[in-house]
Amino acid sequence: MSTGLSRRRFLATSAATVPALVLGTSHPALAATVQTAGVAPAALAGFDNVIKTYIVERAISCAQLAITKDGKLVLARAYRYSDDPAVPTLGPTSLFRIASLSKHITAVAIVRLAQDGKLNLGTSVASLLGLPTTADPRLANVTVWRLLQHTGGWDRDLSGDYLYLDHTIARSLGVPLPITREHIVQYACGRPLDFTPGSRYAYSNYGYLLLGMIVEKVSGMTYEAYVQQKILAPAGITRMRLGRTLKAQAAPGEIVYESAQTSTTVTDASGATVQAPYGGFSMENRGPGGGWLASAVDLVRFARILDAPGTVLNATSISRMVAQPETGVTESGSWYGAGLWVRQVTGHLNTWHSGGLPGTYTYTARLQNGFTYAALFNRNEESGSPDFDVLSPRINAEIGKVTSWPTTDLFPRYL
Repeated sequence: MSTGLSRRRFLATSAATVPALVLGTSHPALAATVQTAGVAPAALAGFDNVIKTYIVERAISCAQLAITKDGKLVLARAYRYSDDPAVPTLGPTSLFRIASLSKHITAVAIVRLAQDGKLNLGTSVASLLGLPTTADPRLANVTVWRLLQHTGGWDRDLSGDYLYLDHTIARSLGVPLPITREHIVQYACGRPLDFTPGSRYAYSNYGYLLLGMIVEKVSGMTYEAYVQQKILAPAGITRMRLGRTLKAQAAPGEIVYESAQTSTTVTDASGATVQAPYGGFSMENRGPGGGWLASAVDLVRFARILDAPGTVLNATSISRMVAQPETGVTESGSWYGAGLWVRQVTGHLNTWHSGGLPGTYTYTARLQNGFTYAALFNRNEESGSPDFDVLSPRINAEIGKVTSWPTTDLFPRYL
C-alpha cells in the first residue's frame, strides 16, 4: 500500500496515545443505514453495494465513488454513515484529502514541463535545485527520472520518512516548529543516501517534495498555480487545491477526517496532543506527494489525461508516464512508472495507486475495457480495524457482472 507513512510505522509510533476506541467495533455515532447522494444507475448497483458494505464493516462515516466507462462518467456517488451532527452531509463533489494519489498529479506536471522543452528528465536534481552533495556525492546521480520512479536513494524503512520527522528536524537544525520544506531539504542533504541511486526501488515521499520544488524552479510559478493552470484547467478540473493542516483551515466543501490516533502537534512547540489528522503531520509540506484535495469525480476526470493524447500530454509523454524503470519489473510483473503503478495486461497497460494518511484512505485504478474508478474515504486502516486492501478485488469482481453499461455521461452534471 503506497501510503505517506507506512501503516506499521505510524501505528508503532502512536500506539501509546491511541484512545480506547478500537475501529471496526460498534461506533456510537454510526446510524443503521447509509445515506447516499448522487447517481448510481441500477445496472451498476453492485458497485454501490460494495461501498456501502465496505464503510459499514469499517465504521467509515464519509466516502465517495466515481466510475467512468469509455471516458463517460457513469456513476458519481457520496455516502454518509453517521447520525452525528458533527459529520456534515456530503455530495459527489465534496473534497477529500487524496494522500498519495497526489503523486501522479505531480508526475504529469513534471512530464508536461519536459514535453514543453523546459526540463530534461535525465538532469541531476542536485544541479537543478543547487543541493549540496558533501554528505553523499551520490546525490549528484539522482535524476528527475529517479525521483519519479522512487529509485533516488532514500529508503524510509532505513532512515525514516523525512516528511514525518518534524520534531527531529526542528531539534537538529535548531529551528522552531512548524518546519518548512526548506528545512526538510537542509536536513536530508546533511545525511547520506540509503542506497546507490538507480539500484533499487524504495517509496519516497521526500522525492516528490523535491519534484514539487523542481516544478517551481523550472516554471517560475508556485507549484499549486502551475498544476491548476497548466494541468487541471485544460482537463476541465476546477475544484482541486492543496489542503491545509488544521480543521479551521479546511477548504469550502471539504469533509471531516476521523481517526483514533493522536499525536504531538507539528504546528508549534506547545507539545499539545492533537487528533492525528489535524496537526499530527504537515499537509503544507506534503503538497506534491500527498497534499491535494479532490473529489472522486475530479480524479476520474484527471485519469482521462492518459486516454486522450493532446489534452494535457501528447502520446510520447503518456508513454513516459508508464515507462518501466531501470530496475525492471517486480516479481508480480508490475512496475512503478511516473507516480503510478503499472501492469501490462492483454492490449492495455493498467495503472493504479493507493494513498493513506491518518483520517484518509484513497484508491484509483484505470483498467482494461475502458473502466476507471476512484474511491475516497475519511478513515484509514488502524490498529484493530478490518483490512482496507480488500476494496480493489471487490470492485474488480463486479466489473464482469455488468451486462449493460449506462450511456449517459454524468460529467456535465458535476462540472
